Amino acid sequence: MIEKFDFKSSELERDAPKEMMLLSIISQSFFQPFSLEDNLLVTLTALTSGSGVGFNRAMLFLREGDRLKGEMWLGPGSAQEAGDIWEVLSTPGIGYIEIVEHNRALVRKNEDTLSRRIRDLVYAAGEGNALIPALASCRKEILLVKGAREEPLVDRRFLDIIQVDEFLCIPLLARDEVLGEIVLDNAITRTPIGPGDIKLASLCGLIAGNYIYSAGLHRKLLDMEKTAAMGEMAMFVTHQIRNPIVAIGGFADQLLQPGLPEDKRERNIRIIREEIHRLEHIIFQMGHFLKVSLKEPVYFDPAPVISSVLDSPEVQAKKPAYEMRVELEDGLPRLFCDPTSFGEVLRNLLDNAFDATPPGGRVSVRGYRKTNGWYVLSVRDTGKGITNPDKDRLFKPFFTTKEKGMGLGLPFIKRVMDTCGGQVEVRSRVGGGALFKLYFQYREGE
Repeated sequence: MIEKFDFKSSELERDAPKEMMLLSIISQSFFQPFSLEDNLLVTLTALTSGSGVGFNRAMLFLREGDRLKGEMWLGPGSAQEAGDIWEVLSTPGIGYIEIVEHNRALVRKNEDTLSRRIRDLVYAAGEGNALIPALASCRKEILLVKGAREEPLVDRRFLDIIQVDEFLCIPLLARDEVLGEIVLDNAITRTPIGPGDIKLASLCGLIAGNYIYSAGLHRKLLDMEKTAAMGEMAMFVTHQIRNPIVAIGGFADQLLQPGLPEDKRERNIRIIREEIHRLEHIIFQMGHFLKVSLKEPVYFDPAPVISSVLDSPEVQAKKPAYEMRVELEDGLPRLFCDPTSFGEVLRNLLDNAFDATPPGGRVSVRGYRKTNGWYVLSVRDTGKGITNPDKDRLFKPFFTTKEKGMGLGLPFIKRVMDTCGGQVEVRSRVGGGALFKLYFQYREGE
Protein backbone atom coordinates (compact mmCIF):
# COMPACT_ATOMS: atom_id res chain seq x y z
CA MET A 1 0.00 0.00 0.00
CA ILE A 2 1.24 3.47 -0.89
CA GLU A 3 0.03 6.58 0.93
CA LYS A 4 0.64 10.08 -0.39
CA PHE A 5 0.95 13.25 1.66
CA ASP A 6 1.07 16.89 0.61
CA PHE A 7 3.91 19.14 1.76
CA LYS A 8 1.36 21.91 2.31
CA SER A 9 -1.40 21.56 4.87
CA SER A 10 -4.38 23.85 4.32
CA GLU A 11 -5.64 23.86 7.92
CA LEU A 12 -4.09 24.30 11.34
CA GLU A 13 -4.21 21.19 13.53
CA ARG A 14 -4.46 22.84 16.92
CA ASP A 15 -3.74 19.71 18.93
CA ALA A 16 -0.37 19.08 17.24
CA PRO A 17 2.87 19.57 19.25
CA LYS A 18 4.15 23.14 19.23
CA GLU A 19 7.45 22.14 17.63
CA MET A 20 5.69 20.53 14.67
CA MET A 21 3.21 23.37 14.26
CA LEU A 22 5.98 25.96 14.42
CA LEU A 23 7.95 24.29 11.63
CA SER A 24 4.77 23.67 9.63
CA ILE A 25 3.74 27.33 9.75
CA ILE A 26 7.19 28.61 8.78
CA SER A 27 7.61 26.00 6.03
CA GLN A 28 4.60 27.47 4.20
CA SER A 29 6.70 30.48 3.21
CA PHE A 30 8.84 28.21 1.00
CA PHE A 31 5.75 27.39 -1.09
CA GLN A 32 4.49 30.97 -1.44
CA PRO A 33 5.73 33.94 -3.49
CA PHE A 34 6.36 35.96 -0.32
CA SER A 35 8.53 39.06 -0.09
CA LEU A 36 11.15 39.36 2.65
CA GLU A 37 8.66 41.39 4.70
CA ASP A 38 6.04 38.65 4.38
CA ASN A 39 8.57 35.92 5.23
CA LEU A 40 9.41 37.77 8.43
CA LEU A 41 5.69 38.20 9.06
CA VAL A 42 5.31 34.42 8.75
CA THR A 43 7.92 34.03 11.49
CA LEU A 44 6.09 36.51 13.74
CA THR A 45 2.85 34.65 12.97
CA ALA A 46 4.45 31.37 14.05
CA LEU A 47 5.62 32.98 17.28
CA THR A 48 2.24 34.49 18.16
CA SER A 49 -0.14 31.87 16.76
CA GLY A 50 -1.92 29.76 19.35
CA SER A 51 -0.89 26.75 17.29
CA GLY A 52 2.73 27.88 17.22
CA VAL A 53 4.77 29.06 20.19
CA GLY A 54 1.88 31.10 21.52
CA PHE A 55 3.47 34.39 22.61
CA ASN A 56 0.95 37.21 22.81
CA ARG A 57 3.01 39.75 20.86
CA ALA A 58 6.14 39.83 18.68
CA MET A 59 8.14 42.98 17.92
CA LEU A 60 10.64 43.12 15.03
CA PHE A 61 13.72 45.36 14.76
CA LEU A 62 15.87 45.36 11.60
CA ARG A 63 19.49 46.41 11.12
CA GLU A 64 19.91 49.42 8.82
CA GLY A 65 23.59 50.30 8.49
CA ASP A 66 24.82 50.98 12.03
CA ARG A 67 21.32 51.34 13.47
CA LEU A 68 18.69 48.98 14.89
CA LYS A 69 15.25 50.29 13.90
CA GLY A 70 11.72 49.30 14.92
CA GLU A 71 9.92 47.73 11.93
CA MET A 72 6.71 45.92 12.90
CA TRP A 73 4.86 44.67 15.97
CA LEU A 74 2.33 41.85 15.66
CA GLY A 75 -0.29 41.10 18.28
CA PRO A 76 -3.23 42.61 20.13
CA GLY A 77 -3.10 45.95 21.85
CA SER A 78 -5.65 44.94 24.47
CA ALA A 79 -7.53 41.94 25.86
CA GLN A 80 -10.58 42.94 23.81
CA GLU A 81 -8.55 43.08 20.61
CA ALA A 82 -6.95 39.74 21.51
CA GLY A 83 -10.40 38.15 21.70
CA ASP A 84 -11.40 39.64 18.34
CA ILE A 85 -8.21 38.41 16.66
CA TRP A 86 -8.50 34.91 18.11
CA GLU A 87 -12.11 34.70 16.91
CA VAL A 88 -10.92 35.37 13.35
CA LEU A 89 -7.99 32.97 13.54
CA SER A 90 -10.15 30.22 15.06
CA THR A 91 -12.54 30.15 12.08
CA PRO A 92 -12.93 26.50 10.97
CA GLY A 93 -10.96 25.73 7.82
CA ILE A 94 -8.80 28.86 7.93
CA GLY A 95 -5.41 28.30 6.34
CA TYR A 96 -1.93 29.75 6.57
CA ILE A 97 -2.39 32.18 3.69
CA GLU A 98 -5.51 33.68 5.25
CA ILE A 99 -3.74 34.10 8.59
CA VAL A 100 -0.75 35.83 6.99
CA GLU A 101 -3.06 38.14 5.01
CA HIS A 102 -4.97 38.95 8.21
CA ASN A 103 -1.73 39.72 10.04
CA ARG A 104 -0.40 41.78 7.12
CA ALA A 105 -3.50 43.97 7.32
CA LEU A 106 -3.07 44.17 11.10
CA VAL A 107 0.47 45.59 10.96
CA ARG A 108 -0.34 47.97 8.09
CA LYS A 109 -3.32 49.71 9.64
CA ASN A 110 -3.10 53.50 9.51
CA GLU A 111 -4.56 53.96 12.98
CA ASP A 112 -2.63 53.86 16.27
CA THR A 113 -1.39 50.28 15.93
CA LEU A 114 1.44 48.60 17.80
CA SER A 115 3.65 48.86 14.70
CA ARG A 116 3.27 52.62 14.51
CA ARG A 117 4.38 52.94 18.13
CA ILE A 118 7.78 51.29 17.62
CA ARG A 119 8.87 52.84 14.33
CA ASP A 120 10.41 55.79 16.15
CA LEU A 121 12.60 53.48 18.23
CA VAL A 122 16.14 53.60 16.80
CA TYR A 123 19.29 52.38 18.54
CA ALA A 124 22.98 52.34 17.67
CA ALA A 125 23.73 48.73 16.73
CA GLY A 126 27.27 48.41 18.09
CA GLU A 127 27.51 50.49 21.27
CA GLY A 128 29.15 48.81 24.25
CA ASN A 129 26.92 50.72 26.68
CA ALA A 130 23.67 49.95 24.81
CA LEU A 131 20.40 49.58 26.70
CA ILE A 132 17.84 46.80 26.32
CA PRO A 133 16.50 45.87 23.79
CA ALA A 134 19.60 46.83 21.72
CA LEU A 135 21.90 45.22 24.31
CA ALA A 136 20.86 41.70 23.18
CA SER A 137 21.98 42.43 19.61
CA CYS A 138 25.22 44.11 20.70
CA ARG A 139 26.14 41.09 22.82
CA LYS A 140 24.66 38.57 20.35
CA GLU A 141 22.89 36.95 23.29
CA ILE A 142 19.30 35.93 24.04
CA LEU A 143 18.09 37.99 27.00
CA LEU A 144 15.05 37.16 29.18
CA VAL A 145 14.10 40.27 31.12
CA LYS A 146 12.06 39.98 34.34
CA GLY A 147 11.08 42.87 36.57
CA ALA A 148 11.81 45.31 33.76
CA ARG A 149 10.60 48.36 35.69
CA GLU A 150 13.33 47.83 38.30
CA GLU A 151 16.05 46.98 35.76
CA PRO A 152 18.30 50.01 35.00
CA LEU A 153 19.56 48.45 31.72
CA VAL A 154 16.08 48.70 30.13
CA ASP A 155 15.51 51.77 27.95
CA ARG A 156 12.67 53.82 29.49
CA ARG A 157 11.24 54.83 26.10
CA PHE A 158 11.02 51.19 25.12
CA LEU A 159 9.44 50.25 28.45
CA ASP A 160 6.80 53.00 28.10
CA ILE A 161 5.77 51.44 24.79
CA ILE A 162 5.90 47.74 25.62
CA GLN A 163 4.28 48.15 29.08
CA VAL A 164 5.28 44.72 30.45
CA ASP A 165 7.65 43.51 33.16
CA GLU A 166 8.73 40.33 31.39
CA PHE A 167 9.88 39.98 27.78
CA LEU A 168 12.35 38.02 25.66
CA CYS A 169 14.96 39.49 23.25
CA ILE A 170 16.14 37.25 20.37
CA PRO A 171 18.98 38.61 18.15
CA LEU A 172 18.66 37.66 14.47
CA LEU A 173 22.05 36.28 13.44
CA ALA A 174 23.51 34.92 10.21
CA ARG A 175 27.21 34.07 9.83
CA ASP A 176 27.82 35.82 13.17
CA GLU A 177 26.36 39.06 11.80
CA VAL A 178 23.48 40.81 13.60
CA LEU A 179 20.68 41.54 11.13
CA GLY A 180 17.86 42.38 13.52
CA GLU A 181 16.07 41.41 16.70
CA ILE A 182 12.71 40.03 17.82
CA VAL A 183 11.17 40.95 21.19
CA LEU A 184 8.42 38.71 22.58
CA ASP A 185 6.01 39.09 25.48
CA ASN A 186 2.78 37.78 27.02
CA ALA A 187 1.18 41.13 27.79
CA ILE A 188 -2.39 39.80 27.61
CA THR A 189 -2.28 36.40 29.32
CA ARG A 190 0.65 37.22 31.68
CA THR A 191 1.90 33.66 31.15
CA PRO A 192 5.53 33.26 32.33
CA ILE A 193 8.10 32.65 29.58
CA GLY A 194 9.59 29.19 30.06
CA PRO A 195 12.67 27.34 28.75
CA GLY A 196 10.62 25.58 26.05
CA ASP A 197 9.33 28.90 24.77
CA ILE A 198 12.88 30.29 24.60
CA LYS A 199 14.10 27.24 22.70
CA LEU A 200 11.41 27.54 20.03
CA ALA A 201 11.78 31.32 19.81
CA SER A 202 15.54 30.96 19.25
CA LEU A 203 14.82 28.58 16.37
CA CYS A 204 12.55 31.20 14.80
CA GLY A 205 15.31 33.77 15.27
CA LEU A 206 17.80 31.63 13.36
CA ILE A 207 15.32 31.14 10.52
CA ALA A 208 14.48 34.85 10.35
CA GLY A 209 18.16 35.82 10.37
CA ASN A 210 18.85 33.52 7.44
CA TYR A 211 15.80 34.88 5.58
CA ILE A 212 17.29 38.37 5.83
CA TYR A 213 20.81 37.22 4.90
CA SER A 214 19.56 35.25 1.87
CA ALA A 215 17.51 38.24 0.69
CA GLY A 216 20.64 40.41 0.87
CA LEU A 217 22.63 37.90 -1.19
CA HIS A 218 19.81 37.82 -3.75
CA ARG A 219 19.88 41.61 -4.06
CA LYS A 220 23.66 41.55 -4.61
CA LEU A 221 23.25 38.88 -7.28
CA LEU A 222 20.64 40.98 -9.05
CA ASP A 223 22.97 43.99 -8.93
CA MET A 224 25.73 41.92 -10.56
CA GLU A 225 23.33 40.75 -13.26
CA LYS A 226 22.24 44.33 -13.89
CA THR A 227 25.87 45.44 -14.29
CA ALA A 228 26.46 42.69 -16.86
CA ALA A 229 23.24 43.62 -18.63
CA MET A 230 24.39 47.25 -18.91
CA GLY A 231 27.20 46.17 -21.23
CA GLU A 232 24.77 44.24 -23.41
CA MET A 233 22.38 47.19 -23.40
CA ALA A 234 25.14 49.58 -24.51
CA MET A 235 25.87 47.37 -27.53
CA PHE A 236 22.15 47.06 -28.25
CA VAL A 237 21.57 50.81 -28.06
CA THR A 238 24.55 51.46 -30.36
CA HIS A 239 23.22 48.98 -32.91
CA GLN A 240 19.52 49.90 -32.74
CA ILE A 241 19.74 53.67 -32.48
CA ARG A 242 22.72 54.36 -34.73
CA ASN A 243 20.96 53.50 -38.00
CA PRO A 244 17.90 55.77 -37.46
CA ILE A 245 20.13 58.65 -36.32
CA VAL A 246 22.44 58.27 -39.33
CA ALA A 247 19.40 58.20 -41.65
CA ILE A 248 17.86 61.28 -40.02
CA GLY A 249 21.16 63.17 -40.25
CA GLY A 250 21.72 62.28 -43.91
CA PHE A 251 18.24 63.20 -45.12
CA ALA A 252 18.24 66.37 -43.00
CA ASP A 253 21.50 67.46 -44.68
CA GLN A 254 19.85 66.98 -48.08
CA LEU A 255 16.97 69.21 -47.00
CA LEU A 256 19.45 72.01 -46.37
CA GLN A 257 20.78 71.84 -49.94
CA PRO A 258 19.49 74.67 -52.15
CA GLY A 259 17.35 73.72 -55.12
CA LEU A 260 16.24 70.31 -53.78
CA PRO A 261 13.16 69.21 -55.80
CA GLU A 262 9.86 69.28 -53.92
CA ASP A 263 9.21 65.57 -54.40
CA LYS A 264 12.57 64.71 -52.81
CA ARG A 265 11.94 67.20 -50.01
CA GLU A 266 8.62 65.48 -49.17
CA ARG A 267 10.30 62.06 -49.42
CA ASN A 268 13.07 63.13 -47.04
CA ILE A 269 10.60 64.58 -44.53
CA ARG A 270 8.53 61.37 -44.65
CA ILE A 271 11.64 59.20 -44.07
CA ILE A 272 12.81 61.42 -41.19
CA ARG A 273 9.35 61.14 -39.58
CA GLU A 274 9.38 57.33 -39.93
CA GLU A 275 12.85 57.08 -38.39
CA ILE A 276 11.77 59.31 -35.49
CA HIS A 277 8.77 57.01 -34.87
CA ARG A 278 11.17 54.08 -34.94
CA LEU A 279 13.35 55.74 -32.30
CA GLU A 280 10.28 56.49 -30.17
CA HIS A 281 9.27 52.83 -30.35
CA ILE A 282 12.76 51.68 -29.32
CA ILE A 283 12.85 54.08 -26.39
CA PHE A 284 9.33 53.10 -25.28
CA GLN A 285 10.15 49.37 -25.39
CA MET A 286 13.37 49.84 -23.44
CA GLY A 287 11.71 52.07 -20.84
CA HIS A 288 8.87 49.57 -20.45
CA PHE A 289 11.28 46.69 -19.86
CA LEU A 290 13.59 48.63 -17.54
CA LYS A 291 10.84 49.75 -15.18
CA VAL A 292 12.16 49.75 -11.63
CA SER A 293 9.59 47.27 -10.34
CA LEU A 294 6.40 45.45 -11.23
CA LYS A 295 3.21 45.85 -9.27
CA GLU A 296 2.59 43.52 -6.34
CA PRO A 297 0.78 40.35 -7.48
CA VAL A 298 -2.76 39.66 -6.24
CA TYR A 299 -5.41 37.02 -6.82
CA PHE A 300 -7.70 38.23 -9.61
CA ASP A 301 -10.26 37.01 -12.13
CA PRO A 302 -8.36 36.50 -15.42
CA ALA A 303 -11.45 36.13 -17.65
CA PRO A 304 -11.97 39.88 -18.38
CA VAL A 305 -8.24 40.37 -19.07
CA ILE A 306 -8.07 37.41 -21.46
CA SER A 307 -11.20 38.61 -23.29
CA SER A 308 -9.76 42.12 -23.55
CA VAL A 309 -6.55 40.82 -25.13
CA LEU A 310 -8.31 38.45 -27.54
CA ASP A 311 -10.77 41.19 -28.59
CA SER A 312 -8.08 43.87 -28.97
CA PRO A 313 -7.73 45.55 -32.39
CA GLU A 314 -4.20 44.13 -32.80
CA VAL A 315 -5.34 40.52 -32.40
CA GLN A 316 -8.55 41.02 -34.38
CA ALA A 317 -6.59 42.49 -37.30
CA LYS A 318 -4.32 39.41 -37.48
CA LYS A 319 -6.95 36.69 -36.88
CA PRO A 320 -8.34 36.47 -40.44
CA ALA A 321 -4.99 35.25 -41.77
CA TYR A 322 -4.77 32.38 -39.27
CA GLU A 323 -6.77 29.55 -37.75
CA MET A 324 -7.16 30.58 -34.12
CA ARG A 325 -8.35 28.25 -31.37
CA VAL A 326 -9.19 29.22 -27.78
CA GLU A 327 -9.89 26.47 -25.21
CA LEU A 328 -10.45 27.61 -21.62
CA GLU A 329 -11.94 25.51 -18.85
CA ASP A 330 -15.30 26.70 -17.56
CA GLY A 331 -15.17 28.66 -14.34
CA LEU A 332 -11.69 30.15 -14.45
CA PRO A 333 -9.99 30.28 -11.04
CA ARG A 334 -8.43 33.40 -9.59
CA LEU A 335 -4.77 33.62 -10.64
CA PHE A 336 -1.89 35.12 -8.63
CA CYS A 337 -0.33 37.88 -10.73
CA ASP A 338 -0.55 41.60 -11.43
CA PRO A 339 -3.59 41.85 -13.77
CA THR A 340 -2.00 44.49 -16.03
CA SER A 341 1.24 42.53 -16.40
CA PHE A 342 -0.76 39.35 -17.02
CA GLY A 343 -2.47 41.02 -20.00
CA GLU A 344 0.84 42.23 -21.40
CA VAL A 345 2.34 38.75 -21.05
CA LEU A 346 -0.51 37.16 -23.01
CA ARG A 347 -0.34 39.92 -25.64
CA ASN A 348 3.42 39.38 -26.06
CA LEU A 349 2.99 35.61 -26.48
CA LEU A 350 0.27 36.10 -29.09
CA ASP A 351 2.39 38.64 -30.99
CA ASN A 352 5.28 36.17 -31.06
CA ALA A 353 2.99 33.34 -32.18
CA PHE A 354 1.52 35.38 -35.06
CA ASP A 355 4.98 36.59 -36.13
CA ALA A 356 6.37 33.03 -36.11
CA THR A 357 3.43 31.44 -37.96
CA PRO A 358 3.00 31.81 -41.73
CA PRO A 359 -0.46 32.85 -43.00
CA GLY A 360 -2.88 29.93 -42.93
CA GLY A 361 -1.17 28.41 -39.87
CA ARG A 362 -2.73 27.85 -36.46
CA VAL A 363 -2.39 29.78 -33.18
CA SER A 364 -3.92 28.14 -30.09
CA VAL A 365 -4.63 29.47 -26.60
CA ARG A 366 -5.45 26.96 -23.87
CA GLY A 367 -6.10 27.23 -20.13
CA TYR A 368 -6.50 24.35 -17.66
CA ARG A 369 -5.84 23.21 -14.09
CA LYS A 370 -2.98 20.82 -13.35
CA THR A 371 -3.34 18.14 -10.67
CA ASN A 372 -0.27 19.49 -8.83
CA GLY A 373 -1.95 22.78 -7.97
CA TRP A 374 -0.96 24.98 -10.92
CA TYR A 375 -3.13 26.68 -13.52
CA VAL A 376 -1.55 26.56 -16.98
CA LEU A 377 -2.13 29.13 -19.72
CA SER A 378 -0.46 28.09 -22.98
CA VAL A 379 0.04 29.62 -26.43
CA ARG A 380 1.02 27.31 -29.31
CA ASP A 381 1.95 28.18 -32.89
CA THR A 382 2.71 26.19 -36.04
CA GLY A 383 5.71 28.26 -37.09
CA LYS A 384 9.27 27.28 -37.89
CA GLY A 385 10.14 26.40 -34.31
CA ILE A 386 13.18 27.26 -32.21
CA THR A 387 16.65 25.72 -32.43
CA ASN A 388 18.23 24.28 -29.28
CA PRO A 389 20.96 26.97 -29.04
CA ASP A 390 18.32 29.69 -29.35
CA LYS A 391 16.21 28.11 -26.56
CA ASP A 392 19.01 28.71 -24.08
CA ARG A 393 19.08 32.44 -24.91
CA LEU A 394 15.37 33.15 -25.33
CA PHE A 395 14.95 34.97 -22.02
CA LYS A 396 18.16 37.01 -22.20
CA PRO A 397 17.54 40.72 -22.82
CA PHE A 398 18.24 41.93 -26.40
CA PHE A 399 18.40 38.43 -27.90
CA THR A 400 15.92 38.00 -30.76
CA THR A 401 15.36 35.81 -33.81
CA LYS A 402 13.19 38.45 -35.52
CA GLU A 403 14.57 40.76 -38.16
CA LYS A 404 13.11 43.83 -36.45
CA GLY A 405 12.76 42.43 -32.95
CA MET A 406 14.26 44.04 -29.87
CA GLY A 407 14.57 40.95 -27.69
CA LEU A 408 12.71 42.41 -24.71
CA GLY A 409 9.31 40.66 -24.87
CA LEU A 410 10.32 37.24 -23.49
CA PRO A 411 12.62 38.67 -20.76
CA PHE A 412 9.66 40.80 -19.64
CA ILE A 413 7.49 37.67 -19.50
CA LYS A 414 10.15 35.94 -17.38
CA ARG A 415 10.26 38.90 -15.01
CA VAL A 416 6.51 38.86 -14.54
CA MET A 417 6.40 35.10 -13.90
CA ASP A 418 9.28 35.32 -11.41
CA THR A 419 7.54 38.17 -9.58
CA CYS A 420 4.32 36.20 -9.10
CA GLY A 421 6.07 32.96 -8.15
CA GLY A 422 5.07 31.26 -11.40
CA GLN A 423 7.00 29.45 -14.10
CA VAL A 424 7.39 29.67 -17.87
CA GLU A 425 8.15 26.59 -19.97
CA VAL A 426 9.10 26.40 -23.66
CA ARG A 427 8.72 23.36 -25.88
CA SER A 428 9.72 23.46 -29.53
CA ARG A 429 11.46 21.66 -32.35
CA VAL A 430 12.65 23.01 -35.68
CA GLY A 431 9.78 22.93 -38.17
CA GLY A 432 7.29 21.88 -35.48
CA GLY A 433 6.18 25.20 -34.02
CA ALA A 434 6.56 26.38 -30.42
CA LEU A 435 4.57 25.96 -27.21
CA PHE A 436 4.86 28.46 -24.35
CA LYS A 437 3.28 27.38 -21.05
CA LEU A 438 2.75 29.77 -18.15
CA TYR A 439 2.20 28.25 -14.68
CA PHE A 440 0.24 30.34 -12.16
CA GLN A 441 -0.74 29.73 -8.57
CA TYR A 442 -4.49 29.91 -8.24
CA ARG A 443 -7.51 29.88 -5.97
CA GLU A 444 -10.96 28.80 -6.92
CA GLY A 445 -13.32 31.69 -7.67
CA GLU A 446 -14.87 33.49 -4.72
